[in-house]
Amino acid sequence: MEYGILVSPSANRVYAKSSIRLLQSEIGTFNDTVLTGKVREVAETVIGGVPYIRIQADELTDTDIAYLSNLSSLHALFEIRGDLLRPITIRPLDRFGSDLITIQKYPGKTNEHFTKLLLNVTAVATDSPGELLTGGLTVLDPLCGRGTTLNQAMMYGLDVSGIEIDTRDFDAYTTFLTTWLKNNRIKHKVETATIKHNNKRMGKRIEVSVGVTKEQFKAGESLRISVVNGDTLSAAEFYKPGTFDVIVTDTPYGVQHGSHQQHLARSPIELLERVIPVWAQLLRKGGAIGLSYNTYVAKREQLTGILDANEFAVRELEDFTHRVDQAINRDLLVARKR
Repeated sequence: MEYGILVSPSANRVYAKSSIRLLQSEIGTFNDTVLTGKVREVAETVIGGVPYIRIQADELTDTDIAYLSNLSSLHALFEIRGDLLRPITIRPLDRFGSDLITIQKYPGKTNEHFTKLLLNVTAVATDSPGELLTGGLTVLDPLCGRGTTLNQAMMYGLDVSGIEIDTRDFDAYTTFLTTWLKNNRIKHKVETATIKHNNKRMGKRIEVSVGVTKEQFKAGESLRISVVNGDTLSAAEFYKPGTFDVIVTDTPYGVQHGSHQQHLARSPIELLERVIPVWAQLLRKGGAIGLSYNTYVAKREQLTGILDANEFAVRELEDFTHRVDQAINRDLLVARKR
């Protein structure tokens, strides 16, 4: 059978140039995991003057369609019958309005489509990829910035945590999230606390419980969003071992980021050598880590070596490299904890 995917337009002009190829690679990654090899061919095509991705595959089940419904840049899905397109009802996981993802605008924000892609390919690399559809995965972004990953995990109905060292970014995200929840009249509860260890202040934390519906909130069925304003090198002081199924983050692109340890701050490799052993403690066995990185300042073999030394098995992936700007050529790497 043949299927056609209409690609969602990207607000970022540079990312839009790569979006079709990246979506093809994302489909390939899904095919190697949750689609169990049903897809035989994926190619770019033009239908009615509009670019599509054409898929040749065995007949897709409802579960297959559920996975494809959440591809990062999918706008619509069709069955191709000769010259005709039959719309297939998609079932995205989105629990909230799209403005949760799109409304924040600030310099350096990671493209929302790429954030979703990174979460997707990491989630299906775990030993329980089906939990992506059931909401059973817990997610950590240990360099969360202003929360793009946190918001995407919320959209999927997943419990999510983040660590951010920059107080301005932490405060900006806290203000955004609480204001957005109030403006959309979504039932929630906010708790704040100071984190101490051996009587030493380690940072501060905000915990938000969110009800997807009023009925679920009343019944105590809430999503949990936990964000720490602290040093990611101290992550083991903030969360218990084996807490998370998925860790995803945008690693430093060669600018100051990530840690109070200033001699490490401008070197992503040196920083990751220090923090990945800490993050590994927080990930359960069989969980997966997904890292995006700038190929100009970090090499894949360097990152692979760090992960291998910390009981991770790096997964073979399709080609996800793409240009962000003149100084950044981005790629991603996914590994499962052994």
